[in-house]
Amino acid sequence: MTVYFIGAGPGAADLITVRGARLLARCGTCLYAGSLVPAELLDLLPAGAVTVDTARMPLDQIVAHLADADAAGHDVARLHSGDLSIYSALTEQQRRLRELGIAYELVPGVPAFAAAAAALDTELTVPGVGQSLLITRVSTLSTDMPPGEDLASLARSGVTLALHLAAHRAGAIVDTLTPHYGADCPTATVAFASRDDEQVVRAPLSGLAAALADAGITKTAVIFVGRVLDPASSDITDSYLYSHARMSKLRRDA
Repeated sequence: MTVYFIGAGPGAADLITVRGARLLARCGTCLYAGSLVPAELLDLLPAGAVTVDTARMPLDQIVAHLADADAAGHDVARLHSGDLSIYSALTEQQRRLRELGIAYELVPGVPAFAAAAAALDTELTVPGVGQSLLITRVSTLSTDMPPGEDLASLARSGVTLALHLAAHRAGAIVDTLTPHYGADCPTATVAFASRDDEQVVRAPLSGLAAALADAGITKTAVIFVGRVLDPASSDITDSYLYSHARMSKLRRDA
């Protein structure tokens, strides 16, 4: 039997991958975070499947459920919001399952920042303006940032930022980033991306904290900071991908 860690996507039930949906349809047990994973996904489970809401469970209890389901001969779906590769608290579960000799497999999902970019109708790597995206967060009571990964150090590069789990620290973000990005730097925040209650807030960096406070956004949001958010930037150039120069080269090399 196998535990399938499945990225459920950013919120909309139909943004789960085809592979993830097919696996749900064959798993006899499903563990999911009820506060983050859309309830509609549970409808994809086979009739009689056992469902366990882990929203308020400690790690030991979650692993015990996984082990019990495996011992009962069930394939298990462990649904995580977004994609497994960032901020999923996956590593400690993998470690426990390896110690128990329980087989598992990772199934990626649509990450929150990708859904947020779609909500903004924007590309995050714009030729002539920015070709890098730095995904990070800020220190919280739960998890500190490692040495060298504090926001001030990362901001020195000036690349486009995608800040997760950070809306409650908007004031500190403005203070930290302004020396590196400028008070007029565009920001865009997407809360609950792809969901029915999705919110989009745009503001210059100097107005970010006030704008989020006015919108009541304190969590479940991605904050983007960078000049790529300005569609009227005079620095934007066309991509080489569709250029005459590339087409000519392809014809020569054919």
